[in-house]
Amino acid sequence: QVQLVESGGGFVQAGGSLRLSCGASELSFSTYAMGWFRQAPGKEREFVAAIGWSANTEYYTDSVKGRFTISRDNAKNTVYLQMNSLKPEDTAVYCCAARRWPVGSPRPSDYDYWGQGTQVTVSS
Repeated sequence: QVQLVESGGGFVQAGGSLRLSCGASELSFSTYAMGWFRQAPGKEREFVAAIGWSANTEYYTDSVKGRFTISRDNAKNTVYLQMNSLKPEDTAVYCCAARRWPVGSPRPSDYDYWGQGTQVTVSS
């Protein structure tokens, strides 16, 4: 059974940093593009970032460009999201997702597997 497990969330003050991790099991990790999405209370799920299966392509939503960096380690079956200069509007549950395709996508419906998410709270 495929599992994606996120970690690294928490409470941080505005301007701070967090590094999220998402470990995959029972998955041919290197043949999946990976994405990060977030959902704040009362809002729809929002695309954050995606990375291709060989890490040669990266996509970001405009609001996080220059602040967030997605990366992956195929030897560890793990994808990361380094979040710097955090803002209160970044507060959300962050989920990782896996897509059986070379490149990522901003559309949630393009992904095959999802993690449960990790809470990120940024105080002002």
